[in-house]
Amino acid sequence: MDDAAQTMINNLEKNTGKSLNQWIDVVKETGLVKHGEIIKMLKTDHGFTHGFANLVAHKAKGSDAGSVSNLNDLIVGQYQGKESLKPIYDTLIQAIGKFGDDIEIAPKKAYVSIKRKKQFAIIQPSTKTRIDVGIQLKEYDLTDRLIKSGSWNSMVSHRVKLADLSEVNEELIGWLKEAYERLR
Repeated sequence: MDDAAQTMINNLEKNTGKSLNQWIDVVKETGLVKHGEIIKMLKTDHGFTHGFANLVAHKAKGSDAGSVSNLNDLIVGQYQGKESLKPIYDTLIQAIGKFGDDIEIAPKKAYVSIKRKKQFAIIQPSTKTRIDVGIQLKEYDLTDRLIKSGSWNSMVSHRVKLADLSEVNEELIGWLKEAYERLR
């Protein structure tokens, strides 16, 4: 578990008087299963902030990276039924790994976060035929390929849609490297 998540868990008990496991029990007793419904209940009925409600909802559902014993299982799950896209992911990870030894690959349930101190990119198999690569390049000119992330993902400023391995080229790797280098 990363330090930030552990700090939130510690603060949860300090702020509410109940441990994470006790809050998970509260959620299970409600019978709610949808993430948004759990968050709404915790905020409305228990005065949670969004961050704490999101943490408890993920833990109750087992849908956070910290609830998985093998992070590679998250990646396998992302590409289940989308196996043809996995070579694109593998090629991107290999290229990004060459940027430096301070890269952190952090799989989540639906995407992989790429970090250097802070997140600078994400890789997400969005459909059975497309991977979206989100890149943090604020104030960077748009092209016909490098578009605004818009409502797709607010954690990055731009995205590139990939349907074929041939689209992982110098241009895309260059944008990723620029985002990486901005975090010095």
